[in-house]
Amino acid sequence: MQLSKKTLSLTKGYESNPNLKTILPESDWQGTPIDEKGNFINVEFPFEMGFADVLKLFRSERPQAAEKKADEWRQPVIENQNYLTDNRDVIVWLGHASFFIRLNGKTLLIDPVFNGMPSLPRLSKLPLNPSEFRDLDYILVSHNHRDHCDKKSLKLLAKNNPNATYLTSLRLDKYLKKWTKSSDIQTAGWYQQYETDGIDIFFLPSRHWCRRYLWDLNTELWGAFVIRVNGKTIYFSGDTGKGEHLKEVGKLFDIDYCLIGVGAYSPEWFMKESHVNPSDAFDAAKNMNAKTIIPMHFGTFDLSFEPVGEPLRVLKTIAKREARPKIKHLTIGDSFWI
Repeated sequence: MQLSKKTLSLTKGYESNPNLKTILPESDWQGTPIDEKGNFINVEFPFEMGFADVLKLFRSERPQAAEKKADEWRQPVIENQNYLTDNRDVIVWLGHASFFIRLNGKTLLIDPVFNGMPSLPRLSKLPLNPSEFRDLDYILVSHNHRDHCDKKSLKLLAKNNPNATYLTSLRLDKYLKKWTKSSDIQTAGWYQQYETDGIDIFFLPSRHWCRRYLWDLNTELWGAFVIRVNGKTIYFSGDTGKGEHLKEVGKLFDIDYCLIGVGAYSPEWFMKESHVNPSDAFDAAKNMNAKTIIPMHFGTFDLSFEPVGEPLRVLKTIAKREARPKIKHLTIGDSFWI
């Protein structure tokens, strides 16, 4: 993957984890780009949004306001935990971007967020008591935004899963070490492979940004995961806007299941830096030759201006005219055996 001219003009260095394997040759990839402040930069589109844009957002008109208010659709939830004692390969959506996955006997949680956030309650409840998650092998955290990286949830998991390995992005370990007290944390740059047992896990680029407080813009990295074993490959997009990085996934991996965000896209002028809309998410999965798209990142937290149920309605319309990739809308808490 080549850096764009704009990213190259801002790049003053590169960073990676020297203890992990990089899957691209050094001639093609020197490492994750950083600017003169040591902050991370997107491969194609450097993040350019500022507080003036945020102010404009809250002052802008909301053409779908009435439709959004009238939209009573909510995610169906199945209260189920039978998959925890089964040994079959499975994907379980827990809402938003949180997944439980078992492959080849290895159990994973991705971006576990069990609670609401300040002034942002969950619209769909969690399908089980999170204390039921025990003996997990891997806990994956894609980036440091609070709807993906939750201190309370990670502390609970650490208490109940003392032997879990944490897989995350460059520099995010400074928080995970503090919250989990774990010494088994691996941080990766883009195009790096984690050291894992019985399963392959990779960290790839996404078009996004990172900030937990007012003063730490892009001080930690963000990205996507690829999980592969026994001829089954799952792509988890994390948060991402459009870009060539999505098409490149299909050149590197044969994707069976594309877990990609389809919500929090309106207004597009503001959200395109961070998230794809349902049509773009479908096109991304199609361009990477994924066999099945599993939509996520909608219906749990109200993060933007589109109606809560709109992403799924758009996908259903697409499914009527497009046979591939197959769209699989998971019910929260149900077991999708793969």
